[in-house]
Amino acid sequence: MGLIKVVVEDSVEAQFRKTAMDRFGYAKGSLSQAAEQAFSQWSRYENELKKEIDAMGDPVEAVIGMLKHVKKNSVQLQHEIKQLWGAKLARNRR
Repeated sequence: MGLIKVVVEDSVEAQFRKTAMDRFGYAKGSLSQAAEQAFSQWSRYENELKKEIDAMGDPVEAVIGMLKHVKKNSVQLQHEIKQLWGAKLARNRR
C-alpha cells in the first residue's frame, strides 16, 4: 500500500469527509476508500483526455492554410475586429 499526504482547503476537506462517510460509513478506512476511488477516477479521466488530445495531432498543422483565402493582413484583421467589438458594445449599451 502506498501513502499519499495531501494538503487541501478546509472546505474541501470537510466536504470530502462528509461525502466519504455518507458513502462508505463511519468505519476505519472510509476516507482511504473514497480517496482511492477519487484518485482512480481522476487518473482515468486525465488519461482519456490525453489520448483524445494526442489523437488530434499537432494543432499547428491543423490550422496551417485555414486562412489562405483571406486577402487581408493581420493588422487589417485586428482593426476590423476592433471595429466589430466596438459596434457590439455600442449595441449592448442601448
